[in-house]
Amino acid sequence: MILKVFRGVWFISFLAVIANLMWVYAGLPEQVVVRELEASSYAIDRDVLFYAWLAIVGIVNTMAFVFGKSASSDEAFRTWFTGLVITINIFLVIGFSFIGLYNSTEKFDFSRVGVVLYLGLGLIGVWITSWPVIVLFKKIST
Repeated sequence: MILKVFRGVWFISFLAVIANLMWVYAGLPEQVVVRELEASSYAIDRDVLFYAWLAIVGIVNTMAFVFGKSASSDEAFRTWFTGLVITINIFLVIGFSFIGLYNSTEKFDFSRVGVVLYLGLGLIGVWITSWPVIVLFKKIST
């Protein structure tokens, strides 16, 4: 039952990532700054960045679809993996929004956004490390 709930949340998160990707892409300048140092900056064409993002989103969410339909894997693992893809989708929304905000003409204090990015990475890390804990708990309880 929880797997079906996670699958529904995954689908909603997938739609949110695609909507956010298109929204951010529409507001990007022709040359997108992805790295800026004191001496130099690295810019990439917005179309190349869009298709790279689209490939990443496609690969991540295709893995959720493939593992979700796999009959050979355990239901607990499929539930955990679907949750992992949901957390990755949340991080992608945060990352896309940050790059779009950084390249906008708005004045914004970027020191506070770093915390949100690190919290997204921390959420992914917690989710990844939860699987060995779940397996260990199952092994001890049986």
